[in-house]
Amino acid sequence: MGALRARLGPAIFAALLTVVVVAPIFGLRLERAGVRTVLVPQWHYVIWGCAIVFVWQLLRPAAAAATRGIRLPALPALSDRLRPLALLAVLAIAFIWPFFAGRNAVDIATLVLIYVMLGLGLNIVVGFAGLLDLGFVGFYATGAYTFAMLYHWAGWSFWHALPLSGAVSALFGFLLGFPVLRLRGDYLAIVTLGFGEIIRLLLVNLTDFTGGPDGISGLPKPTVLGLPMTRSPITEGGTTFHEFFGIEFQTIHMVIALYLMALLLALITLLISSRLIRMPIGRAWEALREDEIACRSLGMNPMKIKLSAFTLGAMFAGFGGAFFATRQGIVNPESFTFIESALILSIVVLGGMGSMPGVVLAAIVLTVVPELAREFSEYRMLIFGLVLIVMMIWRPQGLLPVRRRHVHIDTDRAPGGHGGIAPSSACCAR
Repeated sequence: MGALRARLGPAIFAALLTVVVVAPIFGLRLERAGVRTVLVPQWHYVIWGCAIVFVWQLLRPAAAAATRGIRLPALPALSDRLRPLALLAVLAIAFIWPFFAGRNAVDIATLVLIYVMLGLGLNIVVGFAGLLDLGFVGFYATGAYTFAMLYHWAGWSFWHALPLSGAVSALFGFLLGFPVLRLRGDYLAIVTLGFGEIIRLLLVNLTDFTGGPDGISGLPKPTVLGLPMTRSPITEGGTTFHEFFGIEFQTIHMVIALYLMALLLALITLLISSRLIRMPIGRAWEALREDEIACRSLGMNPMKIKLSAFTLGAMFAGFGGAFFATRQGIVNPESFTFIESALILSIVVLGGMGSMPGVVLAAIVLTVVPELAREFSEYRMLIFGLVLIVMMIWRPQGLLPVRRRHVHIDTDRAPGGHGGIAPSSACCAR
């Protein structure tokens, strides 16, 4: 009884705090009454929210004690022989699936793959190198506008502009790294946040080059085997994709082609990231993330290591931005706000810092779930924040945390009191 009385005060305080947060969002609603706008109270939502928070705060210690011994089932580990087969099966399903799915589902899957590319790029900076970047959307916007301006001013196609879009974004990452990577922690985060906002404001104000707030429209879709997937030829005497292969024109073909292109780019990004982390540069990123002073004492140059992470991460963001521009057919500064940087960072954190499969899973979750809950679009950001809070409490290491090799010294087996060294693999919860 005494413990319950001790928890009564914090529970009441939590309920009152819930009133302050929830009342303006759920308790009041604007409705049209003729020519006037009236404020309609809906206090039952606030009451229910306060009641749930109050009861939860009272019963939380008991619930924690009751669930302390509960362990979630772990994913079955695949053997080295079955892992390539499972990977091939997943890839085969990913390539075949769009031919039997609806247009809306394929379009959402294409958006998921764009965020996979962006998440893998930011994972190099945040997950591998341990550098907090809140302005990653700036490199994303650079890649998109590079393709848009190359097409608008020089008539470049998507495939010709794609390498240059990644190169320009990588150059921006390299140039940004020189003045800011001497900073650490929160200071680095604030400076990178400012960089993202500077890029967006430049896109708004450089109207002669970027089109200002209206952006650049009329961007073409990528060609397939050099053939446009349009109803009629773009140039006189040209041939379209469906005319060349003798098939009937359908708009779904372009949607499927965009999905397959995004899948190919995402696989290339995933392959390069997985190879980099096993190379000396990947080991240098891990050393920098764990202890910069120890990294410097080993003869490494932290500045060069940070620059490499920023440059490569920005390059992948540029590729994703160029593909986003050709998919949408238009780019404008409102597509590259801070909320995009927060979403990409959430994908990395939710999936597991440094975990590439986790990034893929988190991109699917954070992209598909809002699409399935469009009727709650008004409360999207609120639900989004609650999910992240629950994840940080329940599983702070992420959905699929990265596994790292550890060395275990067995002092019992070794003769003469000298321990034997045995490698082991453990899940690192960061």
